[in-house]
Amino acid sequence: MVEPTATTRLQIDLSALVKNWKALNKLSGSAGAAVKANAYGLGATEVVKALYNAGCRDFFVANWNEANQLKNIIPQNMISVLNGIDSDNIAFAKAHRFKPVLNTPHQIAMWRENGGTLCDVMLDSGINRLGIGQEQIDTSLFQGLNIDIVMSHLASADEDNVCNEIQRKTFNVMRTCINGKRNSLANSAGIMLGHDYHYDLTRPGLALYGGISRRELKPHIASVISIQSKILQIRFIGKGQGIGYNATYICPDDMMVATASLGYADGYARNLSGIDSTNRGFARFNGVKLPIIGRISMDLITIETRESVDIAEGDWINIDFNILNLSKLSDISQYELLTNLGKRCELHYIK
Repeated sequence: MVEPTATTRLQIDLSALVKNWKALNKLSGSAGAAVKANAYGLGATEVVKALYNAGCRDFFVANWNEANQLKNIIPQNMISVLNGIDSDNIAFAKAHRFKPVLNTPHQIAMWRENGGTLCDVMLDSGINRLGIGQEQIDTSLFQGLNIDIVMSHLASADEDNVCNEIQRKTFNVMRTCINGKRNSLANSAGIMLGHDYHYDLTRPGLALYGGISRRELKPHIASVISIQSKILQIRFIGKGQGIGYNATYICPDDMMVATASLGYADGYARNLSGIDSTNRGFARFNGVKLPIIGRISMDLITIETRESVDIAEGDWINIDFNILNLSKLSDISQYELLTNLGKRCELHYIK
């Protein structure tokens, strides 16, 4: 039986991914990789394989399902599970030698009672999210644990914010109570705050996948993803006719309009729709830039073509997907734009 073919493709350049990790590793001295949310939507299995082969030895996922998907890909003691443990997954964590990141005194007590094998600990130095708070710190709390990484997380590393230095100093005080093998504070943006934020290990995520959280990162980070979509239809639309839902785009002249297989269900955000007959997104065909017009719908976009462009039904077009630019245009974070991709697109890897 012949398998159906996709009409939307997410192309992932693994060589660019590895280049980004090597750059971040060099900048910070030692970098791991945040591969949670299916490697930010790009496919954790292939991403982790590529980074492991490049030399990465520390991988961070959010939950136990994500860890389970990687258990046969890399050594399991290289995988840290950020959301910690509860009584339901202690046995699983121990059986597979994953490292839970312990976030509460209760989690610490449960892990100690079950043998206290290798783990990580999260300290809350000011983001007020997961982690042991300053008021909970006590040397006795961590007795009986075999702690690898003592970590915290910056709340405002993408900004020149006084909170960054406050958090760093708080982390320095808090970690003195814990006998861990390594310390870690910086994410992608935090790497660019300087050497004092690097400690023994950094935990980049967004920058690995081509995102730019601080302008200083731009010279070091290559684009990793591109999107291709198939043309489903081309039609002549007359001057004054509306395009798409609610006719948000009115044709200023007679024009040829192509409809392509891409929409917000594929991760191309509805916020990128044009407003008041102005477009935000673009496609390219044979190097020619073509504006995406009208409202983006669940499965479809409409594109103004040019008479000089020899485009036909069934042709593939490239969709501009500069994460930083689209984030500014759509008012959607680069993280959200990335993680929404890949849910329905066919993933193609370039090695």
